[in-house]
Amino acid sequence: MSTNNNKVDVGFIWRITDDVLRDAFKKNEIGDVLLPFVVIRRLDCMLENVNEKVRKSYTDFRDKVSEDKLDPILKKAAGGLTYYNTSKHTLHSLKDEPQYIEINFNNYLNGFNAEVRDILESFQFDKVIARLVKNRLLYEMIDAICKIDLHQNTIDNHSMGYVFEELIRVSNEQSNETAGEHFTPRDVIALMNAIIFTPEKDELSKSGIIRTIFDPACGTGGMVNLGKNFVLDDVCKDNQNKPTILTYGQELNEQSCAIAKSEALISGENPRDVKHGNSFTDDQFQGKKFHYMMANPPYGVTWKKDKNYIENEALNPAGRFYAGTPRSSDGQLLFLQHMISKMDEKNGSRIGVVTNGSPLFTGDAGSGESNIRKWIIENDWLECIVALPKDLFYNTGINTYIWFLTNKKTKERKGKVQLINANASKVTGTNAKGKEETEHIFARSNKKSLGNKRNELTQEHINELVTLYTNFEENQYCKIYNNDDFGFYQLTIEQPKLGAEEIEKLKESYSCFKNPVIKEKSFYDIQTLLDDLEHHKSKIESNIELLDDVEFSRLFCNQVLSKITKKELKELSEFLKKVKKPDSKKRDKENVSLGNHPDEYFEKEVLPHVPEAWIDYDKTRIGYEINFTKYFYEYKGLQPASEIKEDIIELEKEIAKLLNDLLV
Repeated sequence: MSTNNNKVDVGFIWRITDDVLRDAFKKNEIGDVLLPFVVIRRLDCMLENVNEKVRKSYTDFRDKVSEDKLDPILKKAAGGLTYYNTSKHTLHSLKDEPQYIEINFNNYLNGFNAEVRDILESFQFDKVIARLVKNRLLYEMIDAICKIDLHQNTIDNHSMGYVFEELIRVSNEQSNETAGEHFTPRDVIALMNAIIFTPEKDELSKSGIIRTIFDPACGTGGMVNLGKNFVLDDVCKDNQNKPTILTYGQELNEQSCAIAKSEALISGENPRDVKHGNSFTDDQFQGKKFHYMMANPPYGVTWKKDKNYIENEALNPAGRFYAGTPRSSDGQLLFLQHMISKMDEKNGSRIGVVTNGSPLFTGDAGSGESNIRKWIIENDWLECIVALPKDLFYNTGINTYIWFLTNKKTKERKGKVQLINANASKVTGTNAKGKEETEHIFARSNKKSLGNKRNELTQEHINELVTLYTNFEENQYCKIYNNDDFGFYQLTIEQPKLGAEEIEKLKESYSCFKNPVIKEKSFYDIQTLLDDLEHHKSKIESNIELLDDVEFSRLFCNQVLSKITKKELKELSEFLKKVKKPDSKKRDKENVSLGNHPDEYFEKEVLPHVPEAWIDYDKTRIGYEINFTKYFYEYKGLQPASEIKEDIIELEKEIAKLLNDLLV
């Protein structure tokens, strides 16, 4: 049996499928049987040397102390393990009475402590047993699982974690139509691990280091467990003293949570650190901070049923969601805010989150999504985003991204965001029709598709992407931007209800337009003129009648203003009030990067085309978006007309042939 970091052989377990389960269970149901049986077998092996001591303690104390006090006594009798079994049976002894196999097996299961029983219940293990009994396979299954040696001296806790993780992977891939719901491909996790933990090598190599890894949507626990393995077996492989890595997770799906708890149980972790519940409304780790966080939260899943709770917390300046709430049809940014709230301010934290494209650009300026991005970027937490190759996931073919955040950026990364385009492709040739054929640069095609997963990241691809990240240098696959490059002003451009002719006719009723200084001014110049006087508004409105023309001119020594009387100024104000009644049908919005002044953009890009327009500054908003397509856009020339003509002729021939086939 191999238990190295890259490949674990679980064929010795999976062969039970051929020996026992093949005809009674569908291929996508095998994992539902094998996983709980492997858990039971591991516990059975681990308890072998302490069973007698546990049973004696149980007999001595069960009638003398309460159940709460009995539990720690029995765990102590079990040598400090977090589980025990008080029944008279073991898996091997069950085979001694095949005629009573069902009764005795249930008695054996009921002998486990409450936490193990809860895990098995979450597996819906009673239904599995019922099917095995119905098909007369329970004895055969127990006999087969007993042939697998999972004793501590054969496979240690760390290696047992690898075995169980590989079983989960194979089980999910056998059931690829639903695999992506609670299962992230291991090549994607490997990339996340490399970028999250590689920069931490010096820190993790210090003596006596204890670090925590948390996943608020942990599914079957793969991310935190593989994260721990990567730290111990890759980052710190040459260290004599390994760091202590503690894993934590919360999961809403009961069966997935049971699998995660099981892996913690059989690999020496504390299953109580894997919690069942809703991370938004029932945060099981309230107030706790973590050093590392990883997640692949569900895409496009509604949080409407939690709307009242979340929106109430969003009103609290100290709440997790105070920066904003996204649309209720997608909670990905809620998970991101939840994780940010758990960053360790003293020691620093690093976060990796998989999302689809929506959190990057959905939402106008002022929307919840935009405000969340603004909050993240302006706080300088966003370090890097990697656009993943397409078709890496089991249940979706849409574009996916990994966000990397930290509150301890290195000096060179402060105020900057790195974008890596791992979705890049190259032309490999042309097909029979002369069309370009392409392939991914940072992924290879699978020999066999698993659901939507048609591509995979090899270790070589992962190494190349990590090099792009660590080098922190711009090239065709890597761009580096200042934080405010993602920000923009959203300007509301208004136009009057009155047409140009109506405005000119209105001017005739005001004597101020006989003044050459005013007459030669454009509509925009008149607006600007009055805007310049805004800070003198109180004097103009309250005291203008008290000022004579000399005092008025002295007050406004501007070359233009000094040639306008106070009467003309009042007329201009009245004129503008009549003209500046906006037509909502003509209203437009313009996004202007934070590096440009809104007025300069307006004068250059809008006024030449719409001279009567103005900016409604009260509606100006600042937004943030991350548009990967724009940043990595490469111009491709149009297809030559001769080629287009050939394509059309070819299509016409194909259509004619199809029509002919239909009519024959």
